[in-house]
Amino acid sequence: MDEHGQRFGNHLLIALPSLRDPYFERSVTLICQHDGDGAMGLMVNRASEYTIGEVLQQMGIASDDEALQSQIVLSGGPVHPERGFVLHDDERSWDSSLTVADGLFLTTSRDVLEAMARGDGPKQALVALGCAGWGAGQLELELVDDSWLLAPNRGDVLFQLPLAQRWQAAAGGIGIDLLNHASHSGHA
Repeated sequence: MDEHGQRFGNHLLIALPSLRDPYFERSVTLICQHDGDGAMGLMVNRASEYTIGEVLQQMGIASDDEALQSQIVLSGGPVHPERGFVLHDDERSWDSSLTVADGLFLTTSRDVLEAMARGDGPKQALVALGCAGWGAGQLELELVDDSWLLAPNRGDVLFQLPLAQRWQAAAGGIGIDLLNHASHSGHA
């Protein structure tokens, strides 16, 4: 376990081509928390149907920042799809934050969105609706079952690369070319 008491926290969970679950197919999920009770993460490569501007408007938060308003909100996963999550690099004391790793935080409180709306938010941030969750031992079983690759987190995958490039880039960071990876396990 790392210093935050997590096994796979701050790792990217990359869906293998053989994973046919329609929700997680070709997904990249940042594991934000992982302990004996299970795991929680955010998919970081799937767009939702909303923009940050629409979310801010729905929350009654005004913003003149057109670039911020036009940013796509990600679909973070099927659990709590109505709940917002902001993954960011700002260590200020927000009302409700989880430290994912040194310099990487997950905030669920309104104050971070208010700061972003007034131009005082984190330098790097992504906003997602919903999250992914696994019960105790479930993620470990899925890893053994050849559904996922596990790779160290890369900041460019989270914040810089276009969504369409994140799946291949995340695996490429550990030398795997998913487009040439067999779409089946090696079972005879």
